[in-house]
Amino acid sequence: MRSFNHENAFTGLEAAIVLIAFVVVAAVFSYVVLGAGFFTTQKSQEVVHTGVQQASSTLEIVGNVYGTGSAGQSISKINFTCALAPGGTPVDFDKVVMTYSNSSVLETLARGTKGNAPNAGQWTIAKVQNEVTNDDVLEKGEQFDIVASPTNAILKNDQFQIEIKPAIGAALAISRTAPASIQAVNTIY
Repeated sequence: MRSFNHENAFTGLEAAIVLIAFVVVAAVFSYVVLGAGFFTTQKSQEVVHTGVQQASSTLEIVGNVYGTGSAGQSISKINFTCALAPGGTPVDFDKVVMTYSNSSVLETLARGTKGNAPNAGQWTIAKVQNEVTNDDVLEKGEQFDIVASPTNAILKNDQFQIEIKPAIGAALAISRTAPASIQAVNTIY
């Protein structure tokens, strides 16, 4: 009589089970890797969109920057007009932080009352041109005339910077040098 070696058949069955187990483990592993890849891609996309939104300055200066003060002595107020850059998103000026700095001072200017002249250490929206809505959100087509009054007066040849920091978007830095001869109204370059 012939004897059958049942171990060969059992080894084949074991090999099939191990092969199926490897395929299942590989499928689960690839699902996890693809899921992590999709998650990473989505997060990267969000970071890129946020980065573009934060990096692009939505504000620009329209026209000249003027300084007013006492002729022959000092400049006490800086006047300029802001508008949205082309393609810029609206900026809520209720959430804007404005800073003034020169070689010896760095100060955050407080928000003054809209339409009124600011006191020392304040800034305000003096006038809204082409008003779209009656609020402090700078929208497409609008221009805000801003007056900033640092605590310390600006002397002749003094280099200074005013930085407008919106809640979303890049800050707009206005770097200027006071003229050598100060008049009551000065164009500052």
